[in-house]
Amino acid sequence: MKDIYILGIESSCDETSVAVVKNGREVLSNVISSQIPIHEKFGGVVPEIASRNHVEAISNVTKKALEEANMKLEQMDAISCTYGPGLVGALLVGVSYAKALSYASNIPLVATNHIEGHIAANYITHKDLKPPFLCLIISGGHTHLVHIKDYKEFEILGKTRDDAIGEAFDKVARVIDLGYPGGPKIDKLAKEGTPNIKLPQTYFENLDFSFSGIKTAVINLHHKTPDINKADLAASFEKAVTDVIINNALKAAESLKINTIALAGGVSANSYIRSRFLELEQTHKMKIYYPEPILCTDNAAMIASAGYYNFINGITSNLELNAIPNLKISEK
Repeated sequence: MKDIYILGIESSCDETSVAVVKNGREVLSNVISSQIPIHEKFGGVVPEIASRNHVEAISNVTKKALEEANMKLEQMDAISCTYGPGLVGALLVGVSYAKALSYASNIPLVATNHIEGHIAANYITHKDLKPPFLCLIISGGHTHLVHIKDYKEFEILGKTRDDAIGEAFDKVARVIDLGYPGGPKIDKLAKEGTPNIKLPQTYFENLDFSFSGIKTAVINLHHKTPDINKADLAASFEKAVTDVIINNALKAAESLKINTIALAGGVSANSYIRSRFLELEQTHKMKIYYPEPILCTDNAAMIASAGYYNFINGITSNLELNAIPNLKISEK
């Protein structure tokens, strides 16, 4: 069977990334140019600045990715690019660049959903992982509980009704003066504290999530109690949101009689969340998967992997492809 090489391009937010992936699971290169130091002083991502920096970086990042893979563009079987969801200006840089490469080299173009990319990150880290399984996608922009029925067959079981979990982390971090990005900083501070503060948790009859109540309670406590222990507050916040996502994941697993749960997205790098899910392997005889840290945040290797499964299923795009900032997972 012929090996298939996919060039992945990711530019949905503030990372410019290009990767070469073989057969959907073997990473030959994964170059990431992060803009965190640029946006840190603003307390979050500034869309226009992100777009400009993508324009400046993308050609060099592509050249470096091909060099590290020791391959040439003409050896690629397809070019997979993120076309949504994300910041529209940032997305357009990657989509336009991918279209230009596709046109100039006559290589098929594959439009890839960023959220499906996060799911596929697990295929790279865990070569043995195959559908069906549950995937909890937790990131700055998304909180989804998805039944992965097959590589291209998804059913959304639950999603956030307000803030994404990563958004809640960032807002709490900003209020307690930790800065941006909030997730890693709360994770670090929480290790010094004890989760001894009771915070409200919202549960629904279905598998949806809500984090705004927890976030607001933390903000109010911080404002009303100036001498509150910030480490305890961070630990309590982390425990409260983790309780909610574990509750929903276990309800879904029990309902579907599935014992495999994969984590995905930037927040899946959180050490406390990982440790709590790993406990389920003993207490509930679950199999827990999560990507290595570099594949949790936005990267092109995951886009190339997801693009591979599009490509082998005959899903390609034409040069009329456009960015879709509010793109959803296509369920079937």
